[in-house]
Amino acid sequence: MPSKNLLQRSLDAVWHPCTQMKQHERFPLVPLARGEGLWLYDTNGRRYFDAVSSWWVNLFGHCNPRINAAIAKQLGTLEHAMLAGFTHAPVVELSERLSALTGGALGHAFFASDGASATEIALKMSAHFWRNSGKPAKNRFVCLAGSYHGETAGALSVTDIALFRDAYAPLVRQSETVPSPAAADPLAMAQAAATAADALDAWLATHADTTAALIIEPLVQCATGMAMYDAVYLQRARAACDRHQVHLIADEIAVGCGRTGSFFACEQAGIQPDFLCLSKGISGGYLPLSIVLSTDSIYRAFYDDSTIRGFLHSHSYTGNPLACTAALATLDIFETDQVLAANRQRAAALTTAAQTLAQDSRVSNFRRTGMIWAFDVRSDDPSFGRKAFAAGLDCEILLRPIGSTVYWMPPYLFDDADAAFLVQRTGDAIDAALAA
Repeated sequence: MPSKNLLQRSLDAVWHPCTQMKQHERFPLVPLARGEGLWLYDTNGRRYFDAVSSWWVNLFGHCNPRINAAIAKQLGTLEHAMLAGFTHAPVVELSERLSALTGGALGHAFFASDGASATEIALKMSAHFWRNSGKPAKNRFVCLAGSYHGETAGALSVTDIALFRDAYAPLVRQSETVPSPAAADPLAMAQAAATAADALDAWLATHADTTAALIIEPLVQCATGMAMYDAVYLQRARAACDRHQVHLIADEIAVGCGRTGSFFACEQAGIQPDFLCLSKGISGGYLPLSIVLSTDSIYRAFYDDSTIRGFLHSHSYTGNPLACTAALATLDIFETDQVLAANRQRAAALTTAAQTLAQDSRVSNFRRTGMIWAFDVRSDDPSFGRKAFAAGLDCEILLRPIGSTVYWMPPYLFDDADAAFLVQRTGDAIDAALAA
């Protein structure tokens, strides 16, 4: 074994994601040893409350015994086999159970490995549908201002965050944007949604002939700073897409799986999209998995003797049995533990505990949707986010601010004492970051 410690070996060998590596000269990596429940533990025995579910994926805590047991059992049966020309019980059962959660409206599941891949699949599937339907000119897309849907080339084409998009602009076929329905003032959310819906309808009236789909994150635009909006926009967007014959793609990669208070965020508007993208929490934070659910009418447009009319997309680990098993165990926990109902109590407790922080003069726009909390810190320091992250670690809490926006997306496990700890240590981290 090399004599260097784990941290230095990682700096030498691992290129970390979404990271300017030089910054780790000032903000060292945290070498993790294990995880348990809400907590991560480093190699020195220090613990960290995972307030962001490790990039929004870990719904039921680290090393969850029920998910562990399900994966271990599957590991002794079938670890992987190609899904082209073969099938297996976990992928079939998962497809059926997800369809049932949509009331059968989205009855066909296409599998991939990550959220950006799900976005790519939905975009390709929509454009290919229109080509198969004799309307090849309908091959462009529209997204919301401030949207984020992943960082592969196709996903970047519907991402409107300059930090991620601009460096790769020459590689990207940029889509159009329409106004976001989000509003900072809760009292203005309904009007903002209506105004944005009017703008969408007007845009589609002019561009529907060349537009394949509208893609949106329902209720919360996460990566742009947890921008939240009224569900009426989803209703209006669904109606506009129907009126102008444009697909609606719901990117529920971050906001699905109970994160907004219902299992699918779209449920709160009483609508069904044409495509629904899932990833992140669907496997409980265990294994890479993403899924695109689609309607029978879309599926039938590809069902033909001709190969070229089939949906030509794949990757080696499509429908991996271990990942599907982790997802099935995750769905089991939702059912047996009545998670959505329990989360309503958790959310109320954390919101109550956070009132002192929400009323802090340095904080503005405290907001919540389901199990997502966010607020903006009054700071002109462009490095506030990094400082708050480092200060949080000193306070035994994992925060990952988006600029000056601090948010919580914790696992669905915390109790009242955990909520109090989270609020207190977040306040301590903000104090330290603003003083640095």
